[in-house]
Amino acid sequence: MSATETHRAVEAVWRIESSRLIAGLTRFVRDVGHAEDLAQDALVAALERWPVTGIPDNPGAWLMATAKHRAIDQMRRSTRVDAKHAEIGVALDAERDAEVDLLDAAIDDPVGDDLLGLIFMTCHPVLSSEGQVALTLRLLGGLSTPEIARAFLVPEATVAQRIVRAKRTLAQAKVEFDVPRGSDLTARTPAVLGVIYLIFNEGYSATAGDAWTRPTLCDEALRLGRILVGLAPQEREVHGLLALMELQASRLRARSGPAGEPILLLDQDRAQWDQLLIRRGLAALDQAGALGELGPYGLQAAIAACHARARIASETDWTLIAALYGALVALSPSPVVELNRAVAVGMAVGPAPALAIADALGSEGSLEQYYLLHAVRGDLLEKLGRFEEAAAEFDRGGTLTRNERERTILLDRAAAARRQSGAAADRPAS
Repeated sequence: MSATETHRAVEAVWRIESSRLIAGLTRFVRDVGHAEDLAQDALVAALERWPVTGIPDNPGAWLMATAKHRAIDQMRRSTRVDAKHAEIGVALDAERDAEVDLLDAAIDDPVGDDLLGLIFMTCHPVLSSEGQVALTLRLLGGLSTPEIARAFLVPEATVAQRIVRAKRTLAQAKVEFDVPRGSDLTARTPAVLGVIYLIFNEGYSATAGDAWTRPTLCDEALRLGRILVGLAPQEREVHGLLALMELQASRLRARSGPAGEPILLLDQDRAQWDQLLIRRGLAALDQAGALGELGPYGLQAAIAACHARARIASETDWTLIAALYGALVALSPSPVVELNRAVAVGMAVGPAPALAIADALGSEGSLEQYYLLHAVRGDLLEKLGRFEEAAAEFDRGGTLTRNERERTILLDRAAAARRQSGAAADRPAS
């Protein structure tokens, strides 16, 4: 194997093993920044040695052993230069041996608990949402700082600062590396799920830039969701979120045309939907239901399942979707969810009652700067033949979105609505 091929293999191993490695080290050193430094040292050693010795049979174990020995060496150097410890004499050796034994035990702990502890640490509420996302993608997703920066269209320096700040905050707050149990696990799980879903949503529908989707982020969110399901199999909303992401990700290939142009749900070629992801999503949804009443993520997954089960758009059960959105609003009130319910009501019943819901949301004011409120109102007004009003709403939505692909869609629809308005005005009265 050439050096280039070996380097590629090292990168592949790192992407798979880095989160486990950092998690195991963090359990002992109690500092996620220090743990990442140790893991990076092991990676450098692999890049230096593996082109010469070849890739070991168990590369993950090699990286862990190398990082562990590095940690032990650092600990020994620290104890040697500590004058106070030096005065203790024989007691120093006993203490050092005890620390090394503790390190061995900590790193050899079950990988599941280590990974789960790292997930809860990177999603800790003492961090800002930006810090949670950046640190989670860095340590658990295995993405580099430039990759995260490209995914979120922010400067590399900004991402680097977020990561450094997050590590410092965790250290200063003395956040424990532990796995919540029982009611504590239930209480803290929503924050973890929220971070993973935020990552997925940014990939599924990019908030800014020229790209309609960012599949890399969807892939990383799915990876994290699958890990979490394996680590917390009795948490129904963990299964619910995974089901939702699997089902939505099944449409990714069909969401964009050859030139990257957006293709909306009702216009997609469903033959391009990924049937494996659909089967996985439906299975995860069944598992969520088997664990109790569906929560917010489970209900959203049930809505996605209605689309997945429809062979063609006209077979979609919009009445059930509207009812599911009603249940979601009751369980987790949100103006955005209510807006989605308006869309479902429009498809199930007609545009007039749906417009009444959207108008009420507009009057309430919280979504005034949300481009999709105006996009939905424009669609409903257009269906009611109120073309000039529809054009104004599409224009408004186009000015509010930061995604160039969405802006193009909305402005094109505004122009089309004005053409329809002009055609209607030219028709003689009957």
